[in-house]
Amino acid sequence: MVRRKAKVQKYEHFGQYRPFEFRSLSDNQLSLLHDASLEIMARTGMRFYEHEALDLFKKAGADISEGNLVRIPAHLVEWAVRSAPKNITIFDQTGQRAMALGGYRSYFGPGSDCSYIYDLDTGERRKAILDDVVRAVRLVDGLPNLDFVMSQYLPSDVPEDQYERRQMAIMLQESTKPIVFVGMEASSTVYALEMAEAVAGSLEQLRRYPFVVNYVNVVSAFKHNEESVKRLLYAAERNMPTIYAPSKARGTMAPITIAGALALGNAGQLAGLVLSQLKREGSPFLRSKPGGEGIDMRSMVSLYAAPDGGPFGWDLAHYYGIPTFGAAGASDAKVLDAQAAGEAALCLFDEMLCGANLIHDVGYLDCATTGSMEFLCFCNEVIGWLRQYFRKLEVSEETLALDLIHEIGPDGHFVDTKHTLQHFREDWVPTLFDRHDYRRWAAHGATTLQRRANLKAREIIESRRAEPLSEDIVQTLEEIVSR
Repeated sequence: MVRRKAKVQKYEHFGQYRPFEFRSLSDNQLSLLHDASLEIMARTGMRFYEHEALDLFKKAGADISEGNLVRIPAHLVEWAVRSAPKNITIFDQTGQRAMALGGYRSYFGPGSDCSYIYDLDTGERRKAILDDVVRAVRLVDGLPNLDFVMSQYLPSDVPEDQYERRQMAIMLQESTKPIVFVGMEASSTVYALEMAEAVAGSLEQLRRYPFVVNYVNVVSAFKHNEESVKRLLYAAERNMPTIYAPSKARGTMAPITIAGALALGNAGQLAGLVLSQLKREGSPFLRSKPGGEGIDMRSMVSLYAAPDGGPFGWDLAHYYGIPTFGAAGASDAKVLDAQAAGEAALCLFDEMLCGANLIHDVGYLDCATTGSMEFLCFCNEVIGWLRQYFRKLEVSEETLALDLIHEIGPDGHFVDTKHTLQHFREDWVPTLFDRHDYRRWAAHGATTLQRRANLKAREIIESRRAEPLSEDIVQTLEEIVSR
């Protein structure tokens, strides 16, 4: 039973068509990487620090030694790849289909865990608080090119044992868009799904119209920690979609070479895939880009926008036909400046070109420590540009306009033709980028892009309100938060 009315939410990008697929690796290279991953899984193995996972692997025929070192045979991997869904439909809280994950379709949203924020009023960098989560969710709800919600900030004014549930309650109340939620504890997924069930009306309704995605970070491809594995198993049992993303920084948790990092990162994700299917065959699973993330060896800072990993990991991710998860629209710059704009635009272009499905961390600055709502607005504009750029081209009698070309000829013009009037609105029109000449720009206040982004963010935050939840549901959420 759908509990909210759809407001002015339109999902124009649901099931969007991609006219081509970009490839950077040959079939032989992909086979070599795949075989290398299988060898790592069967020969070297990886540790799982969770008893149920070990039991599931043992019953399926995996070799277990040293208590928790699991070596997974190739046939289990091939079976899991076959059994996992190749497309996952995600709805919003009103029951509308919002995202068709799979293939080369791309959807965008913010991240979840910035400790700092640039204050919209003062411009100063400060610790994030709970009200910032509220404002960020309202902003994302109102930006048309952001397709899902995450909490964006870690609120410093909420106890550590409560902030995840408080973030989830805010996302459920302040937006109707799909939600991607994270967690640090094994109970994180339990609480989040319990809250989502309260909004949906029942677990069965949530399964039929899933509007939440369980995002699980794992220590590394070699070490699958207990809390993360429990979160995966809990969601798989309930047939809820899960992102499984082992850390894989080159030079620390993986080889410095791109190929080695890809092979190891891929092995770690395939191990999670096998486990999810052993728990419940056919449970929805999303895999992240398998490797290539870098660390600046001079400072040991993790990098968000380095080019070194290239597009290669996306070819390997698509090799299995399973929906994918990525990160873009972020920058290692400290403020919204030319570096931030360049890195965000390049990374967004890369992930859309490569067909990543669920793309998060839009609006991150300073190596994922600081969030900027102005930067979110900027990235929303870039995503709109990219969606127009990657659209399908229609070649038909109407669009070729040969009769019109002949009629106008060398001495005429097309400005006042009916054809131009009918089609000029198909061009992309920015809402943030300036296209005036200097005189008109000056007459409109000579504003910078950052100033326009600031005003846009304020306007959306002040005017955007999701259809309210019933008092009973709000009370249920509050009871869960307060446990």
